[in-house]
Amino acid sequence: MTLAPRAVLVHRTTEYEELLARHGTHGQAAFFLSSRDRDIREVAERHHRTHRALIDVAAAVPHRWRQSRVERADLDRFLFGPEDVVVVVGQDGLVANAAKYLSGQPVVGIDTDPGCNPGVLVRHRAADTGKLLAEAVGGRVAADELTMVEAVADDSQRLLALNEICLGPAGHQTVRYRLSADARPASPAPEAQASSGVLVGTGTGATGWLRSLWQERASTLPLPAPADRRLLWFVREAWPSPTTGTSLVSGALTPTDRLRLTVESDRLIAFGDGMESDALTLTWGQTVHVGVSATRLRLLG
Repeated sequence: MTLAPRAVLVHRTTEYEELLARHGTHGQAAFFLSSRDRDIREVAERHHRTHRALIDVAAAVPHRWRQSRVERADLDRFLFGPEDVVVVVGQDGLVANAAKYLSGQPVVGIDTDPGCNPGVLVRHRAADTGKLLAEAVGGRVAADELTMVEAVADDSQRLLALNEICLGPAGHQTVRYRLSADARPASPAPEAQASSGVLVGTGTGATGWLRSLWQERASTLPLPAPADRRLLWFVREAWPSPTTGTSLVSGALTPTDRLRLTVESDRLIAFGDGMESDALTLTWGQTVHVGVSATRLRLLG
């Protein structure tokens, strides 16, 4: 028997809910914000818009479908199925948070705060949900295949990200490693480096952290578009010393290229899209390869 499609609604705790959890009551939260020259009405209104959008999206799911909800903090423990249609209700960043746990399921981004969110990834309104779900299952709507980046460690740990993967120390320290772009025939020998980390980003990430590094370096490397099968990478604050170099600090990766990093510190973490809570931990002597992932995000246009 074929399973009915399942709509998985991905959302995150609102700022208002976090304030209530911390301060206990609306009045206490209002007093806290007023002492910092903020008005709780703005926060509460944004919460109500998000809550209303969730209700409308849930109501638009066809009756014969199954339905589940998952909060952002629980994504790493949620099991997505091949028959799922993922409906992200919130901001652009929430799509990136969910993307790393998917394997080709179609994604619909619902903007809960039109005019405040850029709407790059949450492209639709709650009222469009029913139509989009039907089209997603029937294959009648175009989907953008967005490139993702992956890190694979020598112990088989794997990390996916939509915007970028950062490899570096767990705090504000310096990490040591050896770096090479080892898929290229004429690539230089591995270079020993000491820096605050390495960032490898996609075309989707080229509107965020990757772009800030690209601008800071006045890089001549062309930024990729979200669907381009190309990545850019930058070393952050490489430190020159008698034993560490700074000649390999940026570059581009095609689908056949891999950036190879071998750890020469006690601990290094790799995390994607700003989620340090779900990171790979690498120790002395371990090697990790970073490059274009075969998995792409299917985002409905």
